[in-house]
Amino acid sequence: MTAIRLPGADGTLRTYAPRAEPASFTTGASLASRTVFSAAHVVADPFVDISPDSPAAVDWDATLAFRRHLWAHGLGVAEAMDTAQRGMGLDWAGAAELIRRSAAEAKSAGGAIACGVGTDQLTGPATLAEVRGAYEEQLALVEGTGAQAILMASRALAAAAAGPEDYLDVYGHLLRQAAEPVILHWLGPMFDPALDGYWGSPDLDAATGTFLDVIAAHPDKVDGIKVSLLDARREVELRRRLPQGVRCYTGDDFNYPELIAGDEQGFSHALLGIFDPLGPLAADAVRALDTGDRTKFRELLDPTVELSRHLFQRPTRFYKTGVVFLAWLAGHQSHFTMVGGLQSARSLPHLARAYELADGLGLFPDPALAATRVKTLLSVYGVDQ
Repeated sequence: MTAIRLPGADGTLRTYAPRAEPASFTTGASLASRTVFSAAHVVADPFVDISPDSPAAVDWDATLAFRRHLWAHGLGVAEAMDTAQRGMGLDWAGAAELIRRSAAEAKSAGGAIACGVGTDQLTGPATLAEVRGAYEEQLALVEGTGAQAILMASRALAAAAAGPEDYLDVYGHLLRQAAEPVILHWLGPMFDPALDGYWGSPDLDAATGTFLDVIAAHPDKVDGIKVSLLDARREVELRRRLPQGVRCYTGDDFNYPELIAGDEQGFSHALLGIFDPLGPLAADAVRALDTGDRTKFRELLDPTVELSRHLFQRPTRFYKTGVVFLAWLAGHQSHFTMVGGLQSARSLPHLARAYELADGLGLFPDPALAATRVKTLLSVYGVDQ
């Protein structure tokens, strides 16, 4: 395969030799030693004539096909989360349709699915009562599909809450109503600046205390927590303080190998956006853990951290651009277009480095196709090969 000239962060071109063969990954049944969800992206439909103010146009066939790909490797799907551009191109009406379609597909495929419950139907300032009502509407929809609910952090609640007591009241109200145990989601401000000070305080120790108070009051209604603070030490400390039977699902896209591997006092399960592009490799790594082979698990997963840290570099919330770019290169979709036009959110050198790292890991089923598509993109930017 011919070499490719890729632009670097310093503005110069360098030569990269793509790998000739992909890595080999297995498909198979659900994973045993850890519960693992991949937060999945949505595929835009580039042939719908829309304006920037229009609702998102989604290619449903390609979107659901990608979920079947994840299920085929034994992963669960975390649906309608921030990876699916909730609040960054996908509105509540689109998310609701995504939840309905994916939940039905999960039943057909026999795949695990958990879906995000938020308040994004609220478009302006809201009262606490309106926040509770919005959460209730979404919770009813998700539970009505048979999917597990993930109570997502709410921009509207962050804006309306006067302090920790309002979080205790709203979450307590929702947990009492939930038909089945839910996953509580703590998304840090690096993923969404509007969530700064969530749980009633910008001080993370105080916020953690309120978060634990919510769980302690309703342990039978909390399956687990999903923590996305990019702070491994804090996650481990929080994990050790959880009530018996409440799981920790790491959302740390910087430190996931060590957190999933765990220590003598426990481990984290996973609910990760990086497992969208890493799905087959991540599943094989966890299968190594299923056999007790921690060394192989780390040998497989540790080399992926450089790619993950690259995709999730600041501003972290734009990691979705790199995720969809890699899905295009891997052949999961026919184009590099995103809802909300978010394909423009990362620079060409950033995307070039993402390609190089992913190719080095063998993530592309057809390396020649990936190389051809990278060259096509480069040519649009005036980079001749």
